[in-house]
Amino acid sequence: MSSNPENIAADRAAAEAGSETRDRILQAALQAFAAQGFDGATTRQIADAAGVNLGLLQYHFGGKEKLWRAAVELAFSRLRAGLTQILADESVVDDLERVRLVIRDHVRFVAHNPEFVRIMHDVGKRPGPRMEWLVDTHVAPLYRGIVELLERAGHRLRLPDDVPPIHFHYILAGAVGLIFHQSEECKRLAGIDPFEDAHIETHARAVEHFLLGPPTQEANS
Repeated sequence: MSSNPENIAADRAAAEAGSETRDRILQAALQAFAAQGFDGATTRQIADAAGVNLGLLQYHFGGKEKLWRAAVELAFSRLRAGLTQILADESVVDDLERVRLVIRDHVRFVAHNPEFVRIMHDVGKRPGPRMEWLVDTHVAPLYRGIVELLERAGHRLRLPDDVPPIHFHYILAGAVGLIFHQSEECKRLAGIDPFEDAHIETHARAVEHFLLGPPTQEANS
């Protein structure tokens, strides 16, 4: 690579443009796979939605399967970022409070990334290599991390002692995501849009109370 400042600047601009294009394709792919499933979405539709030609999509991802995996990676990287930040926050000294923060963060994540839930529903309901990859690569590590956090917190979530933690996993998933997955039904039923910020925070608080009970300061008030 030339050390000429003009060439360096041009190379940097090209790299940034390439990264922006890749991100735009991934976001379009997330929307398409969430709305139509893997089989229903096409790379041409995704390329059109991203405003790029099909050849550029092939250049960045090589095909539909790799594009799907990259889109799922993007969604989980966003989820992991929030979780990692909470787990690394040294100002939180109580593990039960950390669980509360994880629950609230998960509600906000699902509300702001509704395509995540739709993709999980689409892939998780049928056997196959995509489901196996999704579980082994992403879901299982997160699940183990949450279980370890719950064990450290010494909290059983009001479940009988003989109930394994996998049930909490799916109770949490349903409690967090269903209102956003069926948002149109919610609007018709209750006259509220669950994606509005105030309702997201209300739902986060409701899920937290439902699973953990009120925070200590509320319980003692």
